[in-house]
Amino acid sequence: MLVNDGRSVQGTLIVTNATVFDGEELVDGPVAVRDGRIVAVGDSADLGDGAVVVDAEGGTVLPGLIDAHCHPYGISLDMVDIEASPLSYIAIVAAGRLRNALRRGFTTIRDVAGGEAGLAKAIAEGRLEAPRYLFTGPALSQTGGHGDARPAHWDTCPCHSHTTEVVDGVDPLRRAVRERFRQGAHAIKIMTSGGVVSLTDPIRIPQYSEDEIRAVTAEAARRGSYVAAHSYSPEAIVHSVRNGVRSIEHGNLLDSASAAAMAEYGAFLIPTLAAYDAMDRRGVELGMAAVSRAKNREVLDAGRQAIELAVAAGVPVGFGTDLMGELEEEQLNGLRLQSEVLGMLGTLRCATSVNARLLGLEDLGVVRPGAIADLLVVSGNPLEQPECLWDPAAQRIVIQGGRVV
Repeated sequence: MLVNDGRSVQGTLIVTNATVFDGEELVDGPVAVRDGRIVAVGDSADLGDGAVVVDAEGGTVLPGLIDAHCHPYGISLDMVDIEASPLSYIAIVAAGRLRNALRRGFTTIRDVAGGEAGLAKAIAEGRLEAPRYLFTGPALSQTGGHGDARPAHWDTCPCHSHTTEVVDGVDPLRRAVRERFRQGAHAIKIMTSGGVVSLTDPIRIPQYSEDEIRAVTAEAARRGSYVAAHSYSPEAIVHSVRNGVRSIEHGNLLDSASAAAMAEYGAFLIPTLAAYDAMDRRGVELGMAAVSRAKNREVLDAGRQAIELAVAAGVPVGFGTDLMGELEEEQLNGLRLQSEVLGMLGTLRCATSVNARLLGLEDLGVVRPGAIADLLVVSGNPLEQPECLWDPAAQRIVIQGGRVV
């Protein structure tokens, strides 16, 4: 694949010799871009002389990928280590993780447990090479919940609330939600069941009371936003969606009844198959606690069935990765794993147009006139040569806002 000179030109750009996945199906190229937006797709895509030309050499143009469950601040598999570290160090490491995600083709991420106004401001000002950055701030956890990183025998807490904050009670939760929106949060993340890497909480038991969840979801709704819930078991999933949660994160233990409840309340499922697969293969090597490895085994195989149940019930299924520490390099592998359940076309929709609908940003995740020109150009047809998406050695060109990264 070739790019003529002028990589950083903010003006006109055309991607030639390409098939296009438009967010739903394959169509003919080329794709023409002016001032950061797509102006034409197909035969009408002609900008004349002077445009930056990206020759896809028979490859495919995709919308920039969206990772709806990403953790730039998740620099370790040890939650205590993250919360005990200085924010300056966390942010510097996070900057590298964000740059790596962008270069893989993820032009937008939703940070669902971390991030704050300073990092978002630096990205918006172009001081970091990063995907579009939508953050929730620290996820909210009850005492002893998934976000409470303390081992049972500790009588202290190292928590700086970089990725999670322990908040109990209706009024404290309201204040915490309002503070996150004051700082520019895209949405709110709440822990409503146990988790894999937390040490003291059973994975299936619902967390937070109905009143507490409703306090969070009502505040988010007043701001025109929504709540994402870390939730595994059927009981926790139903507990969440009945009380106003919009997106269920992970959802591995979903059954048909809880899938029906999600469909009834219009909730999305964001599966994160990459994380469980990577922790299963590499957890011992990376020093994961035995209790965490055991919980991971409990949810590993169920994640695929959860996706099938969600699709059968009519639940929109997006895409996320949830990779902590050194496992970040497995991000593209998530596409392979999800394609084994939904096929490549279905998975591409999950990671583009479906995720964009979840985020309420429908000018992303599509290749059509008027959309933001966040694009990924790959060297093959992913429906026929899917490895062109996840092979780290495969050629790719990333375009963000009409500029070649």
